[in-house]
Amino acid sequence: MEKIRFGLLTFAMMVSTAAFVSCSDDEDTAQGTQPTTADLQGEYTSDLVLEANQSYTLSGGVHIKSGARLVIPEGVTITAVDDDTPDYILIEQGARIEANGTATNPIVMTSQLKEAGAWGGIHICGRAHTNAEGGIGRSEIGNATYGGNDDNDNSGTLRYVRLEYTGFALDEEHEANGISFYGVGNGTTVEYCQAYKGSDDGFEFFGGSVNVRNMVATSCSDDSFDWTEGWNGKAQFLVAYQENESTLGYDCDCLMECDNNGDNNQATPVAHPVIANVTLIGNDGDAQGVRLREGTEVELYNAIITGKALPLTVESAGTENALADGTSVLEYVALGGVLNSNENIYTNDMFAAAAGNLTDQTFSFTNDYVGTVDGGKDLSADSFFTQTDYKGAVSASNDWTDGWTL
Repeated sequence: MEKIRFGLLTFAMMVSTAAFVSCSDDEDTAQGTQPTTADLQGEYTSDLVLEANQSYTLSGGVHIKSGARLVIPEGVTITAVDDDTPDYILIEQGARIEANGTATNPIVMTSQLKEAGAWGGIHICGRAHTNAEGGIGRSEIGNATYGGNDDNDNSGTLRYVRLEYTGFALDEEHEANGISFYGVGNGTTVEYCQAYKGSDDGFEFFGGSVNVRNMVATSCSDDSFDWTEGWNGKAQFLVAYQENESTLGYDCDCLMECDNNGDNNQATPVAHPVIANVTLIGNDGDAQGVRLREGTEVELYNAIITGKALPLTVESAGTENALADGTSVLEYVALGGVLNSNENIYTNDMFAAAAGNLTDQTFSFTNDYVGTVDGGKDLSADSFFTQTDYKGAVSASNDWTDGWTL
């Protein structure tokens, strides 16, 4: 894909605290374990502290054990070696990652092999809820425990982190996303992260209450964003872009695939994220854009969804009933097409009647929905959300993707 000069703003316009967390635990990072070589590998039971602007290689699985931290300052590059061993970073329950890049000096995690699926990405296991059977799950990569009842759990910080070429597959059922959030709590800070050309999902949420903002998924072959097992966090400023298969070399699936629990649609706690300011640009393929199914609930405000034959589908009775009775909300959503309903409980006519929604929208490739349409529902009572006066995730006055994304 040709690099976009102004981050992702140009295409979006066409279709439309300190470096470390401030707490006493972080004041003595220099006293942690520093690698004696450039290789990161194996298990770490005490703090692993990397040096700013240095390069490291990742060989095999790195497990940060309970009580330890992985500290990654700005400008660090971590490169997975090109071999048959699955390379990944796993933050176990009770451990933390403190990855603090900047817009001008991000943290980059990549691979020697510049191909989708070259390595295994980041996996974070927390103690927040999951509606997996028994309330406890095991991570797809690393087989680590996640889940519990501490929705305020803190697994650290991810800020200005770019992950390239993730998606290593152990087998047909165990593939690695860019970042996998397993029961991660809302004490964790996640903002300004990009998943670039991965062979599985960009970002996936397995339950938990983690809040995220300023997230970019670029040409991930499976779903750009994916949630299941009862995720009920908040998200603002999400961008997904899928290059066309003819130039990318592989196809991409959904822009968002959204489930409660595939084995039990009524499992509790029910997935119910609140999401605002979204720009999702598909690859003109036949797959769904946003796929709401398997009992999930959602509140989605101020979104552009285009470039897919089926830009928005609703596919299960529980999901459609929640939309019909107002438990779920879709407002100020502009579609490059129409909503498709499998159960015919929540229909395209019902969607079109909701506040600010637009169906079968033809985007003029000039200035549609950029700085001209109100941002949707007033979320000012919630300190997590920033108020906007434009449609979607970016605008001429707020191109937060510039400088650190590919």
